[in-house]
Amino acid sequence: MISRREAIHRLGTAAGVAAFVPRAASAQAPAQPARGNPPSVISNPPRDFTPGAQPVTYPDPDIITIDPSFNTLRLGNTPIQRLWTGGLWCEGPAWCSQGRYLVWSDIPNNRQLRWLEDDGRVTVFRQPSGNSNGNTFDFQGRQISCEHSGRRVVRYEHDGAVTILADSWDGKRLNSPNDLAPHRDGSIWFTDPPFGGSVYEGMPDAAGGPSNPQGLLNARAGQPAGSGTLKRELPTNVYRIDPGGRVDLVITEQQMGGGGNGICFSPDYKKLYVVSRGVQVFDITADNKLTNQKSFADFMVDGIRCGPDGIRTDVYGNVWAPSNAGANLGYSGVTVWSADAKLLGRIRLPEVCANVTFGGPKRNRLFMAAGQSLYAVFTNTQGSAPG
Repeated sequence: MISRREAIHRLGTAAGVAAFVPRAASAQAPAQPARGNPPSVISNPPRDFTPGAQPVTYPDPDIITIDPSFNTLRLGNTPIQRLWTGGLWCEGPAWCSQGRYLVWSDIPNNRQLRWLEDDGRVTVFRQPSGNSNGNTFDFQGRQISCEHSGRRVVRYEHDGAVTILADSWDGKRLNSPNDLAPHRDGSIWFTDPPFGGSVYEGMPDAAGGPSNPQGLLNARAGQPAGSGTLKRELPTNVYRIDPGGRVDLVITEQQMGGGGNGICFSPDYKKLYVVSRGVQVFDITADNKLTNQKSFADFMVDGIRCGPDGIRTDVYGNVWAPSNAGANLGYSGVTVWSADAKLLGRIRLPEVCANVTFGGPKRNRLFMAAGQSLYAVFTNTQGSAPG
């Protein structure tokens, strides 16, 4: 005789293999995604994430097995939950292990929000936030954030002080640091694309700069005194902040073939993943040089681009990547890939997903910053890094 929990798990495994493959002829997973109507990632019945809504049946139909090995990572008796909604563009989720809370950025609203694990309460954590984007916690439990409008990477110390870790390279100001990853040697690696050089998500260039060539935008409007004087000067490189404070260029825009975005390490810290034209993966040498660049994956699923952003690895080396599939309903959410770039599974969300992180006391809960909302789902694995 088997337990109810084991029965559910087996049901999830069987369903994952037989019914949750995207091409299966099933009402829950149609061969072609619905486009715009009904407004749900499930064609039938429509999914309702509002508080008090009818619960979904187990296993959750929006956790989809592509490769049978994904069934060792998913759980048959856990739902995708929407924890909060009300932002404009949610990004940069990071888990504080000591405080048992999640912090994330609502970039256009120039604030950081905090979800408390004990009662699910959400509060404004920091405002203004410098239009922060990516956040993380280092190996000493200190929060580190990428500021768009400040064009810098900052660290919040245990005593409440703020330390500027990087705001320039080679005598030129950074563009708008986007995402970052702490290394166990004490260094911080970060990407620096130009996305924050806009009125909506940060601060445009002064007149004549790349994001304000005609000088028609008022870069000082709504900004602190003395702002609005900078122009973008650097390509979209990737940098490493040495534990001693030195900022080193580690990947050029030319090497990536475009700007970098999300960034993370493999669990053994021997590989670096950078989102650019899909995801590029590099080997890391003993002296922190990058070699053997390869294209990890193009993130095309069923002929639809599931554009990645802020990525994370789990302790087994799998890559968990948010998916922005635009109007292709049913393909936004999260895609999960093995270390050898095999698509294992998907998590469907009703909004485009920008960034993910593992958290919770056991670091086995995947938090997903998606459009206007924050979602979460428990997994059968753990995140490989703090924050």
